[in-house]
Amino acid sequence: MSTYKIHPIVMGSKVFDKTMMTYQYGYGEMYTIPIYSWYIEGNGYKILVDTGEMAPLRNQSREAALGGKIYTFEDGLLKWGVRPTDIQMILHTHLHNDHCENDDKCTNSTIYVHEKEMERVHEPHPLDFRYNEDYILDVENNGQIKSLNKDTEIVPGIWMIHTPAHTQGGMSVVVDTEKGKAIITGFCCIMENFMPPPKIKGMGMEVIPPGTHVNVYEAYDIMLKIRDMADVLLPFHEPNFVRVETI
Repeated sequence: MSTYKIHPIVMGSKVFDKTMMTYQYGYGEMYTIPIYSWYIEGNGYKILVDTGEMAPLRNQSREAALGGKIYTFEDGLLKWGVRPTDIQMILHTHLHNDHCENDDKCTNSTIYVHEKEMERVHEPHPLDFRYNEDYILDVENNGQIKSLNKDTEIVPGIWMIHTPAHTQGGMSVVVDTEKGKAIITGFCCIMENFMPPPKIKGMGMEVIPPGTHVNVYEAYDIMLKIRDMADVLLPFHEPNFVRVETI
């Protein structure tokens, strides 16, 4: 069986009300999240899941809030001895701008993304203000994008599965590792979404849906599916991975 290593690299951050992550829970609590690009290596492949922000805010207070370093795209990859032109594939969870701002630097990459994300990035609904087609026009014109419309094995041991919780074309990435199937969620959440506090569980809820979602009921069910599939859960914006070198 092909197995891989996953390296979470912080390539941006945001500060907002916690309910942006945890639906109807955490009102008024300001919360800092990392924006990751996940570097996957193994079996001769160099793969990224999302590419983060082009010009991330980097200062002491923001890094202190996260508990770790924020990298530029180039420096974050260089930490692992990789340059943007070395990346062979980009697997997109979705195309909100903070997940794809460095795509055009990876000139040798094939970029996998669900076809519904391509539709949205070009013709967004007014609620979809997080899309900006400027970040993907170059790679689209270069013929680098490969649109998917179903669950797909990208290479042996790595799959993209359709999980439209946060966006209509959201895809989670399943990676075979030495510790089993690791799943990078295709929806923006933290570990608390999957492991709610007692007062939430006391309401009969097994998980907390993402704060930003397409359909909150479907998002709840998708989260249960991912939770039960994964040996290793990697919620996309979980701060604890800031201090983790390798999964």
